[in-house]
Amino acid sequence: MTAALIVCIALLAIVTAVAIRQKRRYDRSLRKIRYMFDSIKNLDYAFCFPVNNVSGEDRLINASLNRIKKLIMDARLSEAEKEKYYECIIDSVDTGILVLDEHGFVLLRNSAALRLLGLEVLNHVSQLGRISGDLEKDFVNLRPGEKRLVTFSNERGDVHLALRATDVMLRGETHLLVTVSDINSELDENEIESWLRLTRILAHEIMNSMTPVTSLSETLLKKVRSGATRENMEDIEQGLSVISKTGSELIKFVQSYRNFMHVPTPRPSLFYVKQFAERMVSIARQGIESQTGQPQMAYSSVAGEDFGIAFHVDIQPEDLIVYADEDLIGHVVTNILKNAIQAPGTRNIWFRAYSDSQEAVVMDIGNDGEPISENVARHIYMPFFTTKKNGSGIGLPIARQIMRLSGGTVTLVTSQPRQPAFDPASPLASDTTHASDTTGSSPRTIFELKFP
Repeated sequence: MTAALIVCIALLAIVTAVAIRQKRRYDRSLRKIRYMFDSIKNLDYAFCFPVNNVSGEDRLINASLNRIKKLIMDARLSEAEKEKYYECIIDSVDTGILVLDEHGFVLLRNSAALRLLGLEVLNHVSQLGRISGDLEKDFVNLRPGEKRLVTFSNERGDVHLALRATDVMLRGETHLLVTVSDINSELDENEIESWLRLTRILAHEIMNSMTPVTSLSETLLKKVRSGATRENMEDIEQGLSVISKTGSELIKFVQSYRNFMHVPTPRPSLFYVKQFAERMVSIARQGIESQTGQPQMAYSSVAGEDFGIAFHVDIQPEDLIVYADEDLIGHVVTNILKNAIQAPGTRNIWFRAYSDSQEAVVMDIGNDGEPISENVARHIYMPFFTTKKNGSGIGLPIARQIMRLSGGTVTLVTSQPRQPAFDPASPLASDTTHASDTTGSSPRTIFELKFP
């Protein structure tokens, strides 16, 4: 029994020694693994575990850890090469690119962005305040899917940039990707083209007026030199009348040009769209009555045919408000309503206002008259272009200029026969007069006013 006890004690001692040895080897291997991961976390790849003069198990573990390090280091070098490659591509484009986090820190920027913004370093959007306070606000308030045009001045003069934003996901976090485009050259080309077009129009109109006046003046001068006979006096009187009328028309044309070039600066304020729409409809009704002498908004746009024009107003919600210059926007709406009334075949006019998915206030003004042709639609915003006998051709150009100054847009949304853009609203009893059955009628021409 004593021998058996001794054997058991010896076996227990051997097992204990082996366990202690394995535990030390396990702890040593664990320390190596921890050391390797700490080094990789700190981007330190200079370590290397020895594979010579060590036991077979340690040699296997060390070689495996060295291999893991090499795989991770190769993968990181490959990612670094790709990142450098993408940076070279980004730096080679003329469009500025910025990636911002939610706190305004710049995570990525290319050389074009720094060049366009006139900076050597950009780490936070607050640095843009050194250039322009408004520029910093534009970047801070920029939202995904939004586009903004910004202007600021530096030593190079006025700089015009277009900003476009979109959201991107980086490492599980959403960031803002902003592209910056230089539109100076585009604006310069458009400005030169606009001035050339306007100069041609002015030259054409002035020459059309002055050529017959010059010719007529020479004829009258000859008659005066030949003697003041009764016949000559009648011709002179008639000729002077023509010159006077032509001069008046030329003055009217110049006045139209002055009106186009001097649009007042908007003074925005909050106002209710419903009351505004009712006032515009009332003014339109009075205009029809004053032109035709017929009450109840009866109006004929075709000679020999009498029919009424019904106004359909729909404001959703009824307490919808907009921030703009009410008087100037009234000028825009009045002009569009006037064009709708004068469109051949108009029997219904729709005035609809609502707030879209981006919380912009939208006013749609449509009519079911003869649609605007595609050829005419391309020129409706060109100054002095008109298809009317007594039109000035500045109504819609001024309307567009007012909307631009107000930060909004005016757009011809559709002009197709019987192509509804929205359901006709139920007519307001106080603002509508039915002259015919309008069931199934829909707008054929729609102008959209949008206030972001």
